Amino acid sequence: MKLNPLREIWANGGTVYNGWLHIPSMWSAEVMAHAGWNSLTVDLQHGMHSIETAIQMMQAISTTPTVPLARVNWNEPGSIMRLLDAGAYGIICPMINTRAECEAFVGACRYVPLGYRSLGPTRANLVMGADYAQQANQQVLTMAMIETKEAMHNLREIASVAGLDMLFVGTGDLRLSLHGQVVPEGQDPLLEDALDEIIAVCREFNLVGGLFTTSPESAARMIHKGYRFVTIKTDSNLLGEYARQVIQQTKSQVESK
Repeated sequence: MKLNPLREIWANGGTVYNGWLHIPSMWSAEVMAHAGWNSLTVDLQHGMHSIETAIQMMQAISTTPTVPLARVNWNEPGSIMRLLDAGAYGIICPMINTRAECEAFVGACRYVPLGYRSLGPTRANLVMGADYAQQANQQVLTMAMIETKEAMHNLREIASVAGLDMLFVGTGDLRLSLHGQVVPEGQDPLLEDALDEIIAVCREFNLVGGLFTTSPESAARMIHKGYRFVTIKTDSNLLGEYARQVIQQTKSQVESK
């Protein structure tokens, strides 16, 4: 089996820079894959994809060294297994709040005896190697999202699940849950305390800490804090922000003459 390059990065003490795909397009996925990310996550929870489009996007990503990952829309075994069979090297699963939910998630990603994943790696077998089924339990990544006060309460129980690789912080939902309402981004002692606790638990249980950030500055700060899987914006964010920047700069040039 073609080994998972992300595991090698972490084994060498490095950080994985992860891009995030909301736009349902093979072409934009391919463009992002050539931009220098270590991995790209096709987001089926808040992105605009169907599962068929997501599979096509992973095919486009696989033309480059960038590692294809997927976030499922919920902790549902069928969709998890289908995306793994289609060639995702790892699954990010939202709203993991209890040990039992985490066990169900991890089990869907692992073949017997470590889980209950159904055997039928249709595309994975083609692109990753004929011995995929024998090696997948050691290579596929399981990433549980911590997004609620309930998850924080159960953090160590979740982290202790055998076969779990990462606690991935959904910073937006966690902020919402901690405050009980939507609050603007900015200095947030409640969230900062939670982020410190999560990374401490990751160290305790030998897990990778991951999270979503909204700027390069925030990403760098989280890396210094100890997070080693860092997402910076989404393709939609990047396209929209640069498009606005270009038109504003052009208008400014015209109006200044």
